[in-house]
Amino acid sequence: MSKLLKNIAIFASLTVVSLTAAAISEEQRAAIQERIMPHGQVCIQGDANCGDAGAPAVAGEVDRSGEEVYNAACVACHSTGAAGAPKVGDAVAWAKRLEKGRDQLHSSGLNGVAGTGMIAKGGCMSCSDDEIIAAVDYMIDNSQ
Repeated sequence: MSKLLKNIAIFASLTVVSLTAAAISEEQRAAIQERIMPHGQVCIQGDANCGDAGAPAVAGEVDRSGEEVYNAACVACHSTGAAGAPKVGDAVAWAKRLEKGRDQLHSSGLNGVAGTGMIAKGGCMSCSDDEIIAAVDYMIDNSQ
């Protein structure tokens, strides 16, 4: 019998809670919806519903410098040596890589290096190819 009373008490509590939750004001509902909204959206190029986010890039836009891209996207691994990344300024670590040539290092920066922690564009998908190449050049120039 006590188990039946416990179940009735639980059911009654849940009923009160659900009725209370349903009785929120429109203002409260709007505040909840705003709090749980996604932080961003995915836009497909040319999608008129995305504002400027879906617009094609403007020709002649100014790229960030190699140093700016390095500081924004590359510094985490290339200043600490994380995942075997050669540290900027370590001429010995870069020497072996430089033997392959700048073009190969640019390719590694753009496409990543299989079997290592180096992923395509170092994970900076908002970076243009030219910006990645500039960042690689910045690291090379400061590591010889």
